[in-house]
Amino acid sequence: MDEKERREALAAFLRTRRARLQPAEVDLPARNRRRTPGLRREEVAELANIGVSWYTLLEQGQDVHPSKQVLSSLSQALRLTAAEERHLFLLAYGEVSGKKIVEEEQITPALQRVVDALDPHPAYLVDRCWNVLTWNRAAELVFRLHEPCPPHSSNIVWRFFQSETRNFHQAWEKQAQSLVAQFRADYARYPDDASFHEIIEDLQQASSQFCQWWEQQNVRGLPDGPRVIQHPTLGQLEFDYVTFHPSLSPNLRVKVYSASEALASTLEQALSASIQGT
Repeated sequence: MDEKERREALAAFLRTRRARLQPAEVDLPARNRRRTPGLRREEVAELANIGVSWYTLLEQGQDVHPSKQVLSSLSQALRLTAAEERHLFLLAYGEVSGKKIVEEEQITPALQRVVDALDPHPAYLVDRCWNVLTWNRAAELVFRLHEPCPPHSSNIVWRFFQSETRNFHQAWEKQAQSLVAQFRADYARYPDDASFHEIIEDLQQASSQFCQWWEQQNVRGLPDGPRVIQHPTLGQLEFDYVTFHPSLSPNLRVKVYSASEALASTLEQALSASIQGT
């Protein structure tokens, strides 16, 4: 993503955030004969206490450079969430970190031991692009991560949008929209990353739903919470889903599906049976 593309992404993000707000939500009087959804540009400029002409240049992707104070004012005016505000600053100022990404994505022996030790709770480790780098036996049992899914077999987002997974995840559409919003937020941190571009382009060609949700410009953090999975042989599995960031490897994330005592016992038995069957 070059400078021009970043400005265009910022413009699109501002337009979509403006379009989703109604005057009543920001304590403005309703006005008749609105030809476009959401707030008008002059209303956003008024709320943020900036010039409407200057704000218009931002929404047009022109070469203007907003200060952090202006961005904070826009964030407040547009009622952005914390994740959306981070995304706004990333689009305006570029990458967060200049560290060598490859060096930060090495799987240390300690990380591998942690993932393995979490059995029978499914756990796997993903990189910045959501590629699975390693997983434990419980994750293999539940998610069958060894099964090919070309051309991005190791990518969680790609696998999620394949038709075979739609009956696997309960409330698939809601989870898929959330996943796209998380993926867009991560993409903004690495605007020049060719790996992201390749996956996004292939997803856009493979799924009209991904295209629709990607164009909505929604961003969000990584929500924890319950996950229900309909496994073909184990039946309905209910987990508490959490994500951890290793302190020395900020580009990596450990994703854990914590099972209840009863479900953990079921998974242990299934894992034992799989060992005996090999």
